[in-house]
Amino acid sequence: MFKGLGTLLNVSTIILGSIAGILVGSRFKEHTRELITSALGCVTLLAAADSIKGLWSSEFIAALPKGWPILIVLFSLLGGALIGQAIKIEERMESLGAILKDRFDRNGTTPFIEGFVSSSLLFVIGPMAILGSISDGMGTGISQLTLKSILDGITSIAFAASLGWGVALSALPVGIYQLAWTAVGIFLGSVLPAYQIVSLTTVGGILLLGISLRLLRIKNIPVGNLLPALFLAPLITGLVHQFN
Repeated sequence: MFKGLGTLLNVSTIILGSIAGILVGSRFKEHTRELITSALGCVTLLAAADSIKGLWSSEFIAALPKGWPILIVLFSLLGGALIGQAIKIEERMESLGAILKDRFDRNGTTPFIEGFVSSSLLFVIGPMAILGSISDGMGTGISQLTLKSILDGITSIAFAASLGWGVALSALPVGIYQLAWTAVGIFLGSVLPAYQIVSLTTVGGILLLGISLRLLRIKNIPVGNLLPALFLAPLITGLVHQFN
């Protein structure tokens, strides 16, 4: 079994799920697609709540000085926002989406860029994308990425039915992102301790909340510019843990 197999499987399920969703979605009227998008926003909101609840776990609280769990999330998001805004992650993703739209959806029959950006962010946020890829690189199995592939495949069906071909093209940044973490697993060969995983999951939940607000048309938060928070969360948590 070669390194990167888990990501290859994940990318394949996103593409296949998107194709299936587009074939089904073409039969839906516009108001039906909007309703599906709203339903996806609600489900994403539920996933965000499930991720954020780890903030109050006894194991996480015990690993840190009193009062620091929420501060870690705050500092991670603030630092991530500053870094992401400086390097313009969201703008670069939208620019890439526009280039792909011109190539694959010139007639503008679907909300291509929204589908590309929202699904790309959704598929890369969360500990499974990182930890599963690291595990793949270490050669300790692809069970996490296999589960993620199944979930992403199902999600891409629903997303593509409403948002079109942009969802299928999100497989490109997902593949690049996860292969980068696979390389980390190959060269570093270590896995984060439980309390750092919780901080990563919690910050990922906040980002999922931002995506849900976008899908529900409540607030267009540039979640892409917050992605560096996923890297900062375990680093800050590890540092603060030393003072516990």
